[in-house]
Amino acid sequence: MNIRKLIYEGEGVTQDFKKTITSCEKIAKTMVSFANNKGGRLLIGVMDDGSIKGVKSEDEERYMITRAAHFYAKPALEPAFEEIYVDDKLVLVVDIEESDSKPHYALGEDGKWWVYVRVKDKSVLASKIVVDVLKRSGAENGVLIKYSSKEKALLEYLDTHERITVKEYCELLNLSRRRAQRILVNLVLSGVIKVHTTEKEEFYTAG
Repeated sequence: MNIRKLIYEGEGVTQDFKKTITSCEKIAKTMVSFANNKGGRLLIGVMDDGSIKGVKSEDEERYMITRAAHFYAKPALEPAFEEIYVDDKLVLVVDIEESDSKPHYALGEDGKWWVYVRVKDKSVLASKIVVDVLKRSGAENGVLIKYSSKEKALLEYLDTHERITVKEYCELLNLSRRRAQRILVNLVLSGVIKVHTTEKEEFYTAG
């Protein structure tokens, strides 16, 4: 594994740098966001700017990560560890595989369990729609779409507009938020539309 090449790639959807692990809650949030996405890698002992500080106590870092993976994530995660020395400094590489039992929840500092997804280089709180998509994406029975006027109106709107939010969809058809969310989940699962999560908002485009 070429650690310098990985560091050069920078932080992103599948990679995060940590100087050290200071909180089980915070690291669980990152690991859960990887598991709910395409998997990812933590480089412990690396600063945000990519400079290598190395870890002081590898045992302590491993303990914190394992504890976070087992007690601050549910279902529990199984991180894989690798030690790499760069100029006599130890970088601990932690791999989190994409999970086949999504969604994973992380225990927050408020004592509640939350679902996170990876957006660029951030772990972002998942909306109810994204949580439902994650829950049902592993189901064997697939999605049967019945196109009512509500679905047709949405697709017609997306033919002439680039994107739509839940709020706009509710207003367009005078739907309750719950009904709108149910329709959107089904359409995302069937690949008809795509969900886009950013730090500020969530919107939908034609699939």
